[in-house]
Amino acid sequence: MTTSFETPLLDTVSTPADIRGLAPEQLRQLADELRAETISAVGTTGGHLGSGLGVVELTTAIHYVFDTPHDRLIWDVGHQCYPHKILTGRRDRIRTLRQGGGLSGFTKRSESEYDPFGAAHSSTSISAALGFAIANKLAGRPGKAIAVIGDGAMSAGMAYEAMNNAEAAGNRLVVILNDNDMSIAPPVGGLSAYLARMVSSSEYLGLRSLAKRITAKVSRRVHNAAQKAEELTRGWVTGGTLFEELGFYYVGPIDGHNLDHLIPVLENVRDSEHGPILVHVVTKKGKGYGPAEAAADKYHGVQKFDVITGAQAKAPPGPPAYQNVFADQLIKDAQRDPTIVAITAAMPSGTGVDRFAKAFPERTFDVGIAEQHAVTFAAGLAAQGMRPFCAIYSTFLQRAYDQVVHDVAIQNLPVRFAIDRAGLVGADGATHAGSFDVTYLATLPNFVVMAAADEAELVHMTHTAALHDSGPIAVRYPRGNGVGVALPETPERLEIGKGRIVREGKKVAILSLGTRLQEALKAADALDAKGLSATVADLRFAKPLDEELIRRLLTTHEVAVTIEEGAVGGLGAHVLTLASDTGLIDAGLKLRTMRLPDIFQDQDKPEVQYAQAGLDADAIVDTVLKALRYNDASVVAECQRI
Repeated sequence: MTTSFETPLLDTVSTPADIRGLAPEQLRQLADELRAETISAVGTTGGHLGSGLGVVELTTAIHYVFDTPHDRLIWDVGHQCYPHKILTGRRDRIRTLRQGGGLSGFTKRSESEYDPFGAAHSSTSISAALGFAIANKLAGRPGKAIAVIGDGAMSAGMAYEAMNNAEAAGNRLVVILNDNDMSIAPPVGGLSAYLARMVSSSEYLGLRSLAKRITAKVSRRVHNAAQKAEELTRGWVTGGTLFEELGFYYVGPIDGHNLDHLIPVLENVRDSEHGPILVHVVTKKGKGYGPAEAAADKYHGVQKFDVITGAQAKAPPGPPAYQNVFADQLIKDAQRDPTIVAITAAMPSGTGVDRFAKAFPERTFDVGIAEQHAVTFAAGLAAQGMRPFCAIYSTFLQRAYDQVVHDVAIQNLPVRFAIDRAGLVGADGATHAGSFDVTYLATLPNFVVMAAADEAELVHMTHTAALHDSGPIAVRYPRGNGVGVALPETPERLEIGKGRIVREGKKVAILSLGTRLQEALKAADALDAKGLSATVADLRFAKPLDEELIRRLLTTHEVAVTIEEGAVGGLGAHVLTLASDTGLIDAGLKLRTMRLPDIFQDQDKPEVQYAQAGLDADAIVDTVLKALRYNDASVVAECQRI
């Protein structure tokens, strides 16, 4: 990149106020330096790159034109917020992105006053911005609210719900549609930029407002005809009819990488007395970095990489990823069963559904960012005799909970839920952690809830779900690779509600659900070394519980511990309820439950997160010893007396 200024401008920018002190002709250099810094930082940390590169100029222009943080800037999802963080006082920490104790990979209220609203799930920005705008209006305070939302996020109904209610905000609300994929716009260029400047000018908007008032005074027929003519004209020129129908003044499309186009349009929008306004900006993911522009995914999410070559660091070969184990078994089941279909909500590669799509394209449905629709669509398929698998991340399935209850559980429809990213997820932090699915599913009548302890168990559970027709069934599994066990050549159909004993002991019973099983076995080894013989059970099912197995373990061992990768209200709560209902607690049972702490955990390596959560082998041993009221010395003495 070449620039016309020798002094690095980015070094002079600590906050957006510094940007507003620059001359307009300096902004190109600043944007180039900002792009280079973003590439360098993500090369060091990994993370989301392509989307951030696509909004470098837009980020620069917004902070130059608007009075942030007094004007509230809200980024939808937050994948694209790294350049924003660099310009808002966080450049010195940008190489701590997504690391323990470092910056979040998304916007976060506690991190900066320039992040007025936290985001990591999509399609929330317009609703939130509308809230800020109306609050200022009611309080008589100045200030705009600017929502930047991508075309992908516009596939979710929530965005349109917000837009349908936005008219009351008036000129306090600005929505910027960052269109980098949908091709909903005609070509952008000089004429388009001229039109955008014209229709965003105060003179044009004032004439439009006056015309509306005049035609409203005449007959309805004349008014409707005039309105129709204007909409058709503007729709033909700019494609904005849909947004106009929702009550927005539409401006665009404009080239989101051309600062000479962006700045005057945003200034017009800022100074307009009319609104709300939607600015349609066309950008290119990965812009300005050759390897990203050439990649099919535009380097949406990357590992650490070499900035010069773009080559990403490759993980050493190891066990297969859980989502691929799920997909490969689903393909095998679908080969014998033509009623099996797969549904995902904009996460085909993350869930493994892309593999299924290659084998069965006509039986694969990516519904976009529309989890509510995905679940009810699956319910309709199930009601008509199909066997739908709804593959959705645990954290995203939360968005469709009413549909899970009302459209699936109450009707007892055999929808199969493949719940990826269950448990803690590392660098994506609290917003993407699958902490609550056992709690929110196992409380529902009719549901079967399974948790895979390893990749072999996931094979069995996927096959079991494919054959299960008597109601909804879910299998949860974590992000990342399996533990290295051999995959079965022939999958087993598991008996619903039956667990398994993995290791026999006498004094301590460890009841595990999910992939904490490996830590439970390590803890059993440590307890055995202390003379405390431990049984380890893989319960497999959070619902229905294997009541016979659980009662036997609770009545034949001195202490029992449940462990799970989920929040309070899950397996431990159900086992405690069983113990209470059957009178075992009255018999002096020593039962302890281990689950995620009652906090939202920040990002870190998964093994560090689980240690912090008290869900590793050392924590299991400590829990057992405390339940037995032993310390290490007394355990040794007790063992000597036995």
